[in-house]
Amino acid sequence: MNAAKYKRVLLKLSGEALAGEGGFGIGLAALSNIAHQTKQVVDMGVELAIVVGGGNIWRGATAEAMGMDRTTADYAGMLGTVINALALQDALEKHGVTTRTQSALAVQAVAEPYIRRRALRHLEKGRVVLFAGGTGNPYMTTDTAAALRAIEIGAEVLLMAKNKVDGVYDADPLKSPNAKKFERISHIDALKSRLEIMDSTALSLCMDHNLPIIVFDIGAPQSIVRVVAGEAIGTVVTS
Repeated sequence: MNAAKYKRVLLKLSGEALAGEGGFGIGLAALSNIAHQTKQVVDMGVELAIVVGGGNIWRGATAEAMGMDRTTADYAGMLGTVINALALQDALEKHGVTTRTQSALAVQAVAEPYIRRRALRHLEKGRVVLFAGGTGNPYMTTDTAAALRAIEIGAEVLLMAKNKVDGVYDADPLKSPNAKKFERISHIDALKSRLEIMDSTALSLCMDHNLPIIVFDIGAPQSIVRVVAGEAIGTVVTS
């Protein structure tokens, strides 16, 4: 097994990554693949935290466009991330990975409240920590939650797992066949160019705290393990 390049990382999984090929709901094959790779990463001695999105279940911005109150729509989306976290927790435990779910929303029956010091203790003990509920605030995306939690726990890198996109491009590669891929780009250049890495609040947080980001395709074989091992896949966003 490859040696790990990083000691502590935060992995951001979109809801679509959990849906697999179906694009909606939760795909058992996708869950199993992520759980299998997570087991390998933990066995490499890496302290791993994961922030899960909820777009496979609910999108607050879409609901708002249909006339729903944005704050209510965003809270519904946070609950969607809790559902995803519980599904992923179950898959991880079936692979023998000790897991704890912490939620920024109070759902004591199924998850711990988010407490930074407790999360750090879990990581030190080799447990995978799943962060659900976003930041607990409306108008904030799970990208922002990922950047915030990564900084709070002292992660060395933020891994952004994309669905069917293998890095950062100057245009949408799914729509523009001539889109150019960046091997490396700075936070500030990504912000100025409005590249769709993550929302601007999250990207600014990473820039202000010198947190590197690696954007890669979750669908590539063994992609999580390869990124953690330091293989040059995807795009590195750094200061």
